[in-house]
Amino acid sequence: MSHYERLYDESEQVKVRFVGFVSEHGRYDFGIIYTKMFFGKPLVICMQTGRSSLLSLEDIENLEYLQQVYNLRSLKEAEELAVFFRTNLPALSMESESEI
Repeated sequence: MSHYERLYDESEQVKVRFVGFVSEHGRYDFGIIYTKMFFGKPLVICMQTGRSSLLSLEDIENLEYLQQVYNLRSLKEAEELAVFFRTNLPALSMESESEI
């Protein structure tokens, strides 16, 4: 077995939310894992494709990034997801980290 350096090995109780919805452009099924790891950014997993990303409210303003990471067909579809994420992802701050 080769030598490796462990970067982290953490366990925590987390809140997980599963959300499915339909829009004009398609159906979406997401798992959102709220964690204190990764600077408090939730891990958002598309349950249809398995694609995932750590997302903050600032990240969702980059529509090209959303389109790429979730393999969306258009920027319009990315905008629909951004609208959803704006109301369903937490604002990040040092104080809110303890509330996750």
